[in-house]
Amino acid sequence: MIASLEGIVTEKNEESIVLSLGGLGLKVNVSKATAENAELHKMIGLFTHLVVREDSLTLYGFETQEEKEMFISLLSVSGVGPRTALATLSTASIETIKRAVVNEQPELLSHIPGVGKKTAQSIVLHLQGKISGDFHSIKGVESTLDADVISALTSLGYSIVEAQAAMQMIPSDTPADLETRVRIALQYFS
Repeated sequence: MIASLEGIVTEKNEESIVLSLGGLGLKVNVSKATAENAELHKMIGLFTHLVVREDSLTLYGFETQEEKEMFISLLSVSGVGPRTALATLSTASIETIKRAVVNEQPELLSHIPGVGKKTAQSIVLHLQGKISGDFHSIKGVESTLDADVISALTSLGYSIVEAQAAMQMIPSDTPADLETRVRIALQYFS
């Protein structure tokens, strides 16, 4: 119905922004990253998805078409509503979600607020074979070790996105033991 919007940001908080277009102010729910990138009194363009319920019309906005498509894919999973789908995109990168699905690693998603073990397993099972794009799976010992490092970092309070960024900084010749990899990843935050 409403495929995209372009307007001036008049208000913003962690979960939404208000776009002014032609004298009309529209509240758009967005990911934390989108809210942080939006500048007050500046023009922004968003791809949108309208969720229609009996008692409300709620607009969700995304910086990229890929982010919007992932949101819609997450909504197709039983037990995942718009708030959980948006929380997933706020906490995990699209690459993390794809990696979790392709490598059948629901533990990468189970640390997201509102996503428990059962919901993470549902996401992985439901999206199997539906993930598109040039994503290459990383199977084997490294992916399990990487999942353990991410799990350790998220249990220390870091987001999945922060944990993944720290993992990217781990040199490829680092020994394949959890303690060493976590210690090196923590150096990224200091």
